[in-house]
Order: sequence, then structure tokens, then C-alpha cells
Amino acid sequence: MDITPTLPATGFLRLPQIIGSRRTTPPTQGVLPISRSKWYDGIKRGIYPAPVKLGPRVSAWRVEDIRQLIASLGAV
Repeated sequence: MDITPTLPATGFLRLPQIIGSRRTTPPTQGVLPISRSKWYDGIKRGIYPAPVKLGPRVSAWRVEDIRQLIASLGAV
């Protein structure tokens, strides 16, 4: 049985869908094993894609950008 989170074909992902969340019951597994602070540090350094603002307090990432990131990390 594969417990790896699957990504939708298109759309947007919120941060807990990308890096996971231990706050939810049951805890969710993200597609990238990285902490929240390292994720935002990577955005500042240009390693990870910048979020898209969907509202004043809502940020999300394009699925296509996350797929491209996963592919590039797999190639390294």
C-alpha cells in the first residue's frame, strides 16, 4: 500500500499539503520532508518557488511548480 501523498493534476497546494502537518489528527504527510522554517528560508534563497497570494492571509503554491521542484530535486 502506497501512503505517499498524491498531487492533483492542476490547482494550488497549501503549505501543510507540501511539508505535512503534525497538528492534524491524524498527522498528515507532506510530499517534501522539510521544516516550515527551512521552506521559507529556501524561498528567500530562490531554491523553492514563491507562493501565490490568493487573499490577504492566504498563500498557496501552484501544483505545477511543486512538481517541477520535486523533479529537479530528484535529478540532483
